[in-house]
Amino acid sequence: MSYLNRDTYGIYKNSPSSGPGPATMGADTLIGNDVYNAADEKLGDIKEIMLDMSTGKVNYAVLSFGGFLGMGEKLFAVPWAALKLDPVNERFILNVDKEELKNAPGFDKDNWPNMADETWRQGIHAYYGTDYPA
Repeated sequence: MSYLNRDTYGIYKNSPSSGPGPATMGADTLIGNDVYNAADEKLGDIKEIMLDMSTGKVNYAVLSFGGFLGMGEKLFAVPWAALKLDPVNERFILNVDKEELKNAPGFDKDNWPNMADETWRQGIHAYYGTDYPA
């Protein structure tokens, strides 16, 4: 699903030059967006966007992968910097293959990690090859 399907306020209904997208996007319209890799394989969709409450910056997108109807799905906190918006196809691109994602540090919906833990944060950024914010 793409952000255009969840655009209840008409944010993106006009041409890209007359609205805020794709440089500035509504968070609510991004939840549920599909995530693909460069090989055009669907990796999952965004379930949540995690904000740093002290800075107001987006830290992670929580990506759902696998499972069926929510059963057996695995969640991954992907650093926001690892995702690239593909406005042509109205989806995100994550530069990992499916096997890499299967082996990524993940969690289930009942056991979320402490995303403020520095060791956890460093590990996630190292896995996805993104700069760890100072």
